[in-house]
Amino acid sequence: MSLILSFESVSRSFINFSDMLCTYPEFILLIGGGLFFLIYSGFVPVRYFGKAVKSLGKKDDSPGQISSFQALMGAIAATVGMGSIAGVAIALMLGGPGAIFWMWVSAIVGMATKFFEGTLAIMYKGKDDAGEVQGGPMYMITEGIGKKWKPLAVFFSVVGLIGTLCIMQANQLTETIVTIFTKPAGIPDSLLVKFIIGCIICAIVAAVILGGIKRIANISSKIVPLMVGLYFLIVAYIILTNLPAVPKVFGDIFRGAFTFKAGAGGAVGSFLMVATIGARRATLVNEAGVGTASMMHGASKNNEPVREGLVAMLGPFMDSGIVCTLTAVAILISTASGTYTLPPAGSDVKGLEIALNAFSASIPYPIFNGRLGGYLLTIMVFFFAFSTMFSYSYYGMKCTSYLFGTKYGKYYNYFFLAMLIVCAMIPLELAVAVIDLAFFLMACATMFTLLYLSPRVRKAEKEYFKKK
Repeated sequence: MSLILSFESVSRSFINFSDMLCTYPEFILLIGGGLFFLIYSGFVPVRYFGKAVKSLGKKDDSPGQISSFQALMGAIAATVGMGSIAGVAIALMLGGPGAIFWMWVSAIVGMATKFFEGTLAIMYKGKDDAGEVQGGPMYMITEGIGKKWKPLAVFFSVVGLIGTLCIMQANQLTETIVTIFTKPAGIPDSLLVKFIIGCIICAIVAAVILGGIKRIANISSKIVPLMVGLYFLIVAYIILTNLPAVPKVFGDIFRGAFTFKAGAGGAVGSFLMVATIGARRATLVNEAGVGTASMMHGASKNNEPVREGLVAMLGPFMDSGIVCTLTAVAILISTASGTYTLPPAGSDVKGLEIALNAFSASIPYPIFNGRLGGYLLTIMVFFFAFSTMFSYSYYGMKCTSYLFGTKYGKYYNYFFLAMLIVCAMIPLELAVAVIDLAFFLMACATMFTLLYLSPRVRKAEKEYFKKK
């Protein structure tokens, strides 16, 4: 009993520490840094969005492992995951509809940040000990800032090993299976059941990631357009069958973004709370400034850094801009139409459970016990969760290879697969705290690097567009 109490005490302290760092400090670092990149770049996401889309079709035979399109799909596969469903639901529960507005803000500034990330990923590629060309924050640091900054590259790689373990994905996918399948079948919710589910998840992921980056990229380039398209159709149906509720939904989002409580102190506090909740969840989704996507884009066969930056900035537009909005609109329509009520902030209802209940309320056809919407969302959960796991395994292997050498990098995949089983069984709140803290520490190293090297990106940007 004392051991259990001790674990709970340590877990609570860790969660509180994570919450302290991943609110205002993270908001200032990522949103503030992103605003700087947006202005400093001359509003590249707005001015050159069309060129970014056109850049997807260009091919290059430069050193690398995958095309720019495959790199973008691999990066989106990682970001369009459980955060796009469960994370959005958590943001709505804690911050109300207004948190979605700040997700949109995060998407715009995230596009600017990703432009700098993608550009530097190509500008400062390095080689691993096997002579293979690689990219990512660790190479930006050593090749761009200098070898004396290698401790920072090592720091990023160490926390990257934790941040890329797919803790939330494995946890929430297991909870989905328990909620939708095992509980209704009368199977008790136990650690043994979660262990078995974790083993099944592990086996499916192993079939893909043990084939290396090329297999991951090939599958991602096929699965991402399909899963985003299917998700759009599901939410479009919810919108079309609940059109009278749509104006209220968007009205609540804009009003809630600037909600002020009585009194000056309360006004500022309530505004910052909603803003930071939205930004924190968006960070978990689009990962702009975290450094993960630059590892994928660094493997691209592209010798034009700015062109890769344009491709990279489409990521936040897809995940935080489109997919998260689809989730939010579907949930808010159910509340606006009166078919579902969001649980109060501080309740122990899980984010994924909120989303499943809201989708079920919006598509309540008599088949599947009146939970057709929940079953359709479950299909999307499988798509989203597994696509993230595929890409994250590559990120973790890159960090391992940098720290210990390529001959040991392949062993990371086995550690990653084993941790999927462990993550399927740990408490959700602790899982979220671990991943949030790891992402924040990764972002500290990445954002410092991006800010330090930003003048070189700006110079390359001017030359590129002048030439074009």
